[in-house]
Formats: sequence, structure tokens, C-alpha cells
Amino acid sequence: MTHHAWLILGLYLLVLLLAAWPLGRYIANVMEGRPLLGLGLRGGFESPLYRLCGVRRDTEMSWLHYALAILLFNLIGALAVYALQRLQLWLPLNPQGLPNVSPDSSFNTAISFATNTNWQGYAGETTMSYLTQMLGLAVQNFLSAATGIVVVIALIRGFAGHSATTIGNAWVDLTRVTLYVLLPIALVFAVVLVSQGVIQNFSPYQDVTTLDVTRYDTPRLDAAGLALKDAQGGVLTAPTTSRTQTLAMGPVASQEAIKMLGTNGGGFFNANSAHPYENPTPLTNFMQMLLIFLIPAALCTTFGRMVGDSRQGWALLTAMTLMFIGMAVAAMHFEGQGNPLLANLGVDLAPGNLEGKETRFGSAESGLFATITTLASCGAVNSMHDSFMPLGGLVALWNMMLGEVVFGGVGTGLYGMLVFAVMAVFIAGLMIGRTPEYLGKKIEAFDMKMVAIAILVTPILVLAGTAIAVTTAAGVAGIANPGPHGFTEILYAFTSAANNNGSAFAGLSANTPFYNGMLGAAMWFGRFGVIVAVLALAGSLAAKPRIAASAGTMPTHDVLFVVLLIGTVVLVGALNYVPALALGPVVEQLMLGSVN
Repeated sequence: MTHHAWLILGLYLLVLLLAAWPLGRYIANVMEGRPLLGLGLRGGFESPLYRLCGVRRDTEMSWLHYALAILLFNLIGALAVYALQRLQLWLPLNPQGLPNVSPDSSFNTAISFATNTNWQGYAGETTMSYLTQMLGLAVQNFLSAATGIVVVIALIRGFAGHSATTIGNAWVDLTRVTLYVLLPIALVFAVVLVSQGVIQNFSPYQDVTTLDVTRYDTPRLDAAGLALKDAQGGVLTAPTTSRTQTLAMGPVASQEAIKMLGTNGGGFFNANSAHPYENPTPLTNFMQMLLIFLIPAALCTTFGRMVGDSRQGWALLTAMTLMFIGMAVAAMHFEGQGNPLLANLGVDLAPGNLEGKETRFGSAESGLFATITTLASCGAVNSMHDSFMPLGGLVALWNMMLGEVVFGGVGTGLYGMLVFAVMAVFIAGLMIGRTPEYLGKKIEAFDMKMVAIAILVTPILVLAGTAIAVTTAAGVAGIANPGPHGFTEILYAFTSAANNNGSAFAGLSANTPFYNGMLGAAMWFGRFGVIVAVLALAGSLAAKPRIAASAGTMPTHDVLFVVLLIGTVVLVGALNYVPALALGPVVEQLMLGSVN
């Protein structure tokens, strides 16, 4: 790694940790109903909403009622996004006259944005109207992020409660998170983005004449929209020239802000955060990376404050930070090396691997961005992961395969890490023959069943989905790069979908009925299969009395526990996925070395 790479990584961590501590305390105050800067939470902002919706603020829910409320809330959101896409041709704010989206693509996108995945099998600027982008996708960016946060708050209440039968009120929690956490930060950041050059308008697209004639090859497509291939499996192309360029417009800054803050990741444009209208400068690139981890890091402080022991939050934050540093250094190193095959052609490898990257960011910022976005459940990209070196792509893949618990998504990262913490103390208890405890709560059979479900849902979806895709004609038809790289593209797609990440290798033709249906199912069950298990765990823990610590109680805030927790996360990720990784990026790296 270069001095620049170390500097940007160190600066990023410094700013992140300094910003996360006060925000975490603020979120705890919001969720516990404390007054905020003179504005009582029982005052004017919330009350009209509760009266309008018939919500009784002081009535709390059992874990089952809480889970049903979350499921209903997100199902209604998915249906609304589906309807907007199917009707957008006849709705306002569509100056380009974009047609209605196909049923299978609408289904996939609706599920994607309701689950905080934001997987995009379409090009945003040629598919979605301004109204669909704002009222459908941007609104879901807020609501899906709020869902993740309230679920982890419910789990924290389970740890903090004493023989309680309830874990909070889902409607009140969703309202408070949206009004007092997500909206203010997103509004401020949107204004900052506009000041840096991110566009925010409702203008029609602008056609401009370019100074030079652009010549390029385009894939030849069949009637189904799939790339035609020759006998050797190569993609057939046709030469194309153009003297004009269409500049897409739209209300980008407002969507970009919550896209990053809520770890959503869905880009207004197809190029996502590599597009200059979404991410124009190195400063916006740094701020976008900061926003992705801001709330996940802050929630560790929230956890420590709400359970009454700040050391518990710092232990989780330390484990996350150490794993993040390891992954970031690996990705930045591999991308900084460049492709050795180009060295044989006399190409200077000093700038690193710049294929698929924006020169205004370079290999270091691109490698760091890729690490952050794949460790979080955020599909935003400022470079094309399909163009990464094999081991650089492996880092991005394995980041998601760890369950996206290293900071992770807003809420999802922390409740995923807490699930692993419960497993870690269970393993420790087995080692010494003692009933495991975590934060004064005995971990019993039902709790471990819920932990097992939460951990195993996504690997089952990923591996089963990949196996089906590579053994069916419809799945293989989407591969543009045959061999191990094509396998990696499919594995990456299902890993991204089931873990609710949303990023892609970008070499797979996934906007087909097969992939839209399969990935849509993986996103839904990958999100809510885990959430229901986590809420059931929260209800079980809340009902238990807290046991006073004794001489035999394992400390869960010291170095030993941090090491045990990291080992548990890494071991589970390795056991689940190493065989699949060996068939994709590992084989590709070995092939690269043999050619060299």
C-alpha cells in the first residue's frame, strides 16, 4: 500500500469514530423518548401523525406483534413501489415519457428497495421516472433504513429489559427514527452535495454535441435482451458511432443523501457513485464513505448506553474496526498492485489496477469504497467490482459472506453482530461447561435456535440459488464471461441479494424473468427471515430476569471476548463459503498466475 492509501484509511477512521460517538448518544436519547434540544418527543411533531394513523403511543407490543407490524409495513411499501413502476407512464414528473416497467423487473425492484437491498437490474436514467425515483425509491430508502434501526433497538431492549413481555411499539420507533435521525442528516448532506456539483432539478434530459466522434462496440442482443455469443462463448458486438450525448437530469442530491446514510446504495444513474452527477469530487467521495458507516458505528455507542454499560458497545465497535482494517488493507493492496499481465506489455503498474475505476478517485479510494460498501449492506459503488483483480473481488465477496456484520447496514450490522456475540458466549460456555450468559441473560435452547436461523438463512439462500442458476439454461444464459469469472458473477449476485447488499459484479445480465424472480425471493427471505428470528430472540431475552455477574461470568467487554467474537465471525464465514470461493475467484487468481 502507498502512503496515500494509509493516510486516507487513517483519516477515514479518525473522522468516523469522532462523529459516531455523539450520534450514538443522540440516537439513544431519541429511542428512549428523552427531550431533544428543547423539543419534547411527546410534542407537536409526532402527535398529529399518531392521531392520523390511530397509533397509541404508550401501548407496547410483544415480539410477535412487533414482527407482524414490521412485515406489514414493508409489504405495503413493496406494493406501493411496484404500483408506481407499473403506472409511471400515466403519472406526472415523467418528462422523458419513460414507459411502464415490466412486471418481473417491477417485482424485483419493489422487493429490492423494501428490503434495503437496492439491487438494480435496470439503468435508472432510462427506466425510472422522476416520480418513481422520489416517491417510490427515495421514500423506501428512508423506510427500509428505519426498519433496520428499529429492529436492533428492539433487540437492545431485550438485553436491557427485566422480565418484560414487550419490546416497544414498532410504529412509534419507525416514526422517531425517520423524523429525528434520518431526515435531518439526509437534508444537511443533500445541501452539501448540491454545493459540490450534484444536480437537483426536474429538467428534461439535455442533448449535447460532443467535440469528437465517439466510436465503440455494443453487444448484439436477441429478442429476450440477452447478449448473442459465438461458438466459443464470446459476446458478439457491432461497431457504433455517435456525435451526440444525452445528459440525464433529475432530483439526484436528495436521493443520494439517504442512499448513503441509510446504507441503501441504489443509484439514480446506472453508474451509481462512479457517475459525476452523483459523486463529482474526492470530497463527496470521502463524505459518502463516511455516511455509509456513520449510523452503524454510532449504534454501537447507542447499544452501550441503552444496556447501561458503555464498555459493551466499545467491545463490539473494536471488533468491527479491526476486521474492517484487515479487509480494507487487503482490498487496497490487491488493487494497488495492478494486473501483472499488463507488466509483460510494458504498462506502468504504479497507479494500480485502474480498469473500471474513475481516475478522480484512483485505486486506493476505489478499493476502500468497495470494502466499505460490501461490509455494509450498501450497494453503492464508485468503481466496477467486475474489473477488480481476482483477490480484490474475493475481498468484496467475502465481506458480504461474513453476514455484513462489520459495521454492516443501519441496524442490520449491529443486530447481526449481537447474534454472533450470543454464539460466541455459547461456544465459550461449552468450553468450560457453564450455562452461557450475555449481559446477565442466560442463553438457552430457544435463543440458540433463533441464532442458528439468523446465521444460516443467508448461506442457504446464496448457495442454493447459485447452484440452481449454474445448472439451468436460464441462469447460464446471463453469463457474459464464461469460466470461473462467470461463476463468480452468479455467486456474487446471490450473495449480494441474500445479504441485502445490492452491489453487483456488473458482468451478469440479470434483468431477466429468471434472475428477477430468484433474486427477489433471496432478498425478501434474506431480510425478513433474519428479522423475525432476531425479534423472537429479543422477546425471549426481554422475558428473562437479569442475573448478577459472578466469579464464573465471562466478561464480554475485554480483549479476550473481542478475539473470540472475531474468530466466531470469520470461522462461520469460512466454513459456509470457502468451497464456493475456491471455484470462482481463487481459481481465477491461480489461472492468472499460471499465465504470468
